[in-house]
Amino acid sequence: MTTLKTLYVALFAATALGACSEDAMQTGSPLNSNQGKTVSPAVQFDSSADVFVQLFEWRWPDIALECENFLGPHGYAAVQVSPPQEHLNLPEWWARYQPISYKIESRGGTRAEFADMVRRCRAAGVGIYADALTNHMARIGSGEGFAGSKYTEYDYPVPYGYDDFHHCGRNGNDSIADYQDLWEVQNCNLGTLADLDTAKPEVRKKIAAYLNDLLSLGVAGFRLDAAKHIPHEEITAYLTLLDSKPYIFQEVIDRGTEPINARDYLVNGSVTEFKYPQAIFEAFKGGQLGLLEDLEMRAGYLPAHSAIVFVDNHDLQRGHAGGEDILNYKDGKLYDLANVFMLGWPYGYPMVMSSYKFDDSDQGPPQSRPVSDNACTADWVCEHRRATRTGMLKFRKATAGTPVTDWQAFGGEVISFGRGDRGHLVINIGPDTVEGTFITRMAPGEYCNVVAESGPQNDCAGSMVTVDDVGVLQISVPPISAVAILSAQKN
Repeated sequence: MTTLKTLYVALFAATALGACSEDAMQTGSPLNSNQGKTVSPAVQFDSSADVFVQLFEWRWPDIALECENFLGPHGYAAVQVSPPQEHLNLPEWWARYQPISYKIESRGGTRAEFADMVRRCRAAGVGIYADALTNHMARIGSGEGFAGSKYTEYDYPVPYGYDDFHHCGRNGNDSIADYQDLWEVQNCNLGTLADLDTAKPEVRKKIAAYLNDLLSLGVAGFRLDAAKHIPHEEITAYLTLLDSKPYIFQEVIDRGTEPINARDYLVNGSVTEFKYPQAIFEAFKGGQLGLLEDLEMRAGYLPAHSAIVFVDNHDLQRGHAGGEDILNYKDGKLYDLANVFMLGWPYGYPMVMSSYKFDDSDQGPPQSRPVSDNACTADWVCEHRRATRTGMLKFRKATAGTPVTDWQAFGGEVISFGRGDRGHLVINIGPDTVEGTFITRMAPGEYCNVVAESGPQNDCAGSMVTVDDVGVLQISVPPISAVAILSAQKN
């Protein structure tokens, strides 16, 4: 039988200051001409209230169905889809990140299927963020693309030729060897990938033509892959050639150990905050949840309204991009709770990962469909469908714009905090059940625990909790679980 712990909490515990900063209270307001709250006529988002999902390696028809049947009804703002252009014709996942041409023909599906997906997702209120590869083409050598296009060394059917690429003259194969050398990081090949010379106007025009093609099909925004390998002013130059103003977020891996500064890229749009998943890992895996109180106030963190935050992504969960110290779906309930915290804390625009199962870090996607009869199939994980995500989507929307209040931390394994009188969250990552008395600003009454699995009639069966007449929530929190309540879901 699990040992019980008893926590006694004084009334009127100190209010957390960390999330009350000006940055934390801002929403997805524009930073520049390419950034805006309205990203298309049919799709809007607010980074303080909304969440998007990465449906990694999902095919376009399956994404369209998921938008209609699940993402739209549950309130996801957008989907980050895998790169849609023609890629190297190999089964590994990373083949998607090796462009051969700018044809919209890939393992995800045909151009017509892509356009249909975008249209149907927009109709469901869900935007499409296309993963855009603008730094490089496929590995140097020769090969064939998914759609049958062929390429040889520095000769791609975009067309790109020898003079369209950087040739840095280092290390025998022009690849980056010293990540402390800014020039080398941005002018040499990333591994063996042929590095585009984005300083050249003709290269910028071809990149912009590809992005404009996707915009013509209705995409809401772009994730710019490997953005730190391109000078930020060169990204600005090709973004100015776009026909409209999509939402832009840039992959800039900046943990403070290289000459790349993620803040330099804010001129172009939002930026990935790669210090965030590492901090989440240290707090949850190390049993030090109390360290999260001032998370975004730490040196070097991006402003809340321009930071893309995540517990993991497709690179990190495979040990790439410094992913040795992160949580992923293989960490089970602890990973779920890390996502609960991310969605409950008012910092950044959160991205929820949705994975397929893998044992080999190179392993490509399953051939099976991710969802059948409205349930996740055996080879896929579908984290975005769990109550720990969908319940917290409600929590995030309902508490948007409110600061953190009544922060309480106990022994590193239990935290409790409110979002004013709109919601309250308790997380227990420890091995024991916690008998807790937690101070809230919630009105007296019974509340549904929105992160618990609901009963067969979606009736919150067995997951009701009570706040007493003075705002005290007295509950038992089982090991590795959470309780999240909302004023909107009070009996």
